[in-house]
Amino acid sequence: MDLHFTSACATDAERAVVDAVTSNGAAGGASERRGRRHLLLPVLHAVQGRFGWISEGALNYVSERLAVAPAEVYGVATFYAMLSTKPRPQRVRLVCDDIACIVAGAETRCREMERGGEAWERSPCLGQCDRAPATLVVDGVANSPAAAPRVHVGGGELRLLRRVGRVDPESLDAYRANGGYAALTKAFELGAERVIAEIVASNLLGRGGAAFPTGRKMESVAKAVARPRYLICNADESEPGTFKDRVLMEEDPFAIVEAMTISGYAAGCERAYIYIRGEYPLATVRIANAIAQARAAGLLGDDVMGRGARFEIEVRRGAGAYICGEETALFNSIEGKRGEPRNKPPFPVEAGLFGKPTLINNVETLANLPLIVLEGSEAFARIGTPKSTGTRLFCLSGNVARPGIYEVAHATALGDLIELAGGVAGKRRLQAILLGGAAGTFVGPDALGMPLTFEDARAANATLGSGVVMLFDEAVEMRPILQRIAHFFREESCGQCVPCRVGTVRQAEALERGDFALMDEIGRVMRDASICGLGQTAYNAIESARRNLKIW
Repeated sequence: MDLHFTSACATDAERAVVDAVTSNGAAGGASERRGRRHLLLPVLHAVQGRFGWISEGALNYVSERLAVAPAEVYGVATFYAMLSTKPRPQRVRLVCDDIACIVAGAETRCREMERGGEAWERSPCLGQCDRAPATLVVDGVANSPAAAPRVHVGGGELRLLRRVGRVDPESLDAYRANGGYAALTKAFELGAERVIAEIVASNLLGRGGAAFPTGRKMESVAKAVARPRYLICNADESEPGTFKDRVLMEEDPFAIVEAMTISGYAAGCERAYIYIRGEYPLATVRIANAIAQARAAGLLGDDVMGRGARFEIEVRRGAGAYICGEETALFNSIEGKRGEPRNKPPFPVEAGLFGKPTLINNVETLANLPLIVLEGSEAFARIGTPKSTGTRLFCLSGNVARPGIYEVAHATALGDLIELAGGVAGKRRLQAILLGGAAGTFVGPDALGMPLTFEDARAANATLGSGVVMLFDEAVEMRPILQRIAHFFREESCGQCVPCRVGTVRQAEALERGDFALMDEIGRVMRDASICGLGQTAYNAIESARRNLKIW
């Protein structure tokens, strides 16, 4: 496409779609003060949702309406895998060919699609590893299935999952009848400082992979002088093998809205965004419904529960970019820029979204807050170990008898968790386990006794990461799995920094040739010099497979 966009004009229909989004989004003083570029991704979603793709004329008109240079509009539109600047059918089926789906027969599914007449494309992980081999129909951007297929849910005493499959996820009344909003009521009674003190004392560590103390982040934002302060729920879980946040949003959306409200009240944030990955249409619909019902009931808005607290939540959708799970890349995406990570410092608690103090946590982390507020930090910390408190959600997939989401206390042995899911499918011999996803580590059957804690995983040179536990039986050829992981990082690198942009390409080439000495050198460079976690962890799984599986 010509980057100058010198001649193409938008059709009347395209103009109408752009005008509808930009007119609604312009309301409000804060929006006007920071400009309207932050509406860029929602506008592109709207155009593609209506026409199936984004024409040169539409890009020109978006540029004019938002006062953003045409080349920058084009740069954003071409950054995301789910957006298309070339004509394509309105309806396209995405077929996942990532690691869990490879094990479940994704290549057979792709060959079937080649013989059929339906428009389709290969896709990285769709966050449906429990339903592998997975597909998603894209009708514009993504369609919304009528209902979520049932998933296997298990564990010990269910806490985060206690309402999943039992309570209507579309009914505020049903949620409140099952304990909903008791935690927010208690939070107001405790006061913001006491809530933060309880979160700090609970030693809740982040569940997105970095394991940073949640209370410390909340405390830092609450003490920030600058205003406004923003809160973000990072629901862009794109790590291959991960689907726990999807289940929480689809099956218990009001709990996430309540948890965000508690967090916002405690940290003094009046404005929040929940950034949901584009491949999660049902989660998007149900979260939006929960927000609307909460607002209508006075649980969001200018006077939450009549307590004088102001808090509002806006849904933002991603569009197919793994890198946007990185917090600063997510900020750029919301601001209408390419989803490229920022250098740190400054850290988000100091200068995050729109340059303001920002509190960001993932879905599972936030889901723990109501439990801590209701039960108290001591009760929460009694579960697990002193360094790994509470329960943890794990996503079991691959060659496991009952793929699904399982909740267990920290310190549960890896082998016991796998037995909860029925063990290895077909009672075959276990060859390998991937912990933490593509950015995680492979371990062998000798690790089944490892307690699932942050400290035990570190001691074993492994990671719990985002909660992925993917099994590979003796029949799986591991070389193609590792090649797919290398391909994933090569494709998902944003290209901003040389160590990652070049390193991920060279890693994939070296793996293909079996040049292990070069892979080690490339891996060290990416780990030491990349801007963000993508490049820093791109060699982890491959390195651990060489160390622990002895497949070469």
